[in-house]
Amino acid sequence: MLHSIILGQGKPFIILHGFLGMADNWKTLGTQWSESGFEVHLLDQRNHGRSFHSDEHNYDVMAADLKVYCDHHNLENIILLGHSMGGKVAMRAAVLYPELIDKLIIADIAPKPYDPHHSDIIHALESVDFTTVNSRKDADAAVGRTISDKGTRQFLLKSLFRKDKTSYGWRFNLPALSQAQSMVGSHEPIEIPVQIPTMFVRGGKSGYILDSDKAVIDHAFAKAELHTIPNAGHWLHAEQPDEFNRLVENFVK
Repeated sequence: MLHSIILGQGKPFIILHGFLGMADNWKTLGTQWSESGFEVHLLDQRNHGRSFHSDEHNYDVMAADLKVYCDHHNLENIILLGHSMGGKVAMRAAVLYPELIDKLIIADIAPKPYDPHHSDIIHALESVDFTTVNSRKDADAAVGRTISDKGTRQFLLKSLFRKDKTSYGWRFNLPALSQAQSMVGSHEPIEIPVQIPTMFVRGGKSGYILDSDKAVIDHAFAKAELHTIPNAGHWLHAEQPDEFNRLVENFVK
């Protein structure tokens, strides 16, 4: 069973984080939506956060994880939001379990394949020698030898945890996610258009959803709309949370 943080009461609203993320990444926005009358479920996907580790990591099994979670909690007619890898899981769930979903929100990912592009980050994480890490500062310095961008390092270090009194580790299952790098960008063609009302939101400074992808989106999702947040990159919900919140609230209500 996937680990989750549950906030508020009302219509179920499930959020799926991206690659190397965790439920806690969405806690600020999730809290806002819970205060707007939704029961928000922030999920740690398999091999991430506090959820179980598995050698198997693909979109069919991750969509099935979501279905098992919803069945366990008796959730139906859900609002489902997924960012990046989480958006891929959400799209796959919409194909496999359309009866489960009332509205769908896909953040900065399109229904198309992407080339693998996480190798530098995986290498940086794998290069951390935890026998020499005695603090978060030490881990930051180790990752920083490969990744200069402070925001990216802060995002990754959210998954750093103290295993015991003397050692640290990563919450995510790094060996399995390293093996799954090519899978993360994969896409199963959607032959029959999904009929669920769907909102795609992209960052204006992100290259994940191109203007030319609108035709791909419309082919796969019959009731799709596409919105752009101008001054945002791939982490649009963190970079422009107020505008992202406005778009989501308008769509779900």
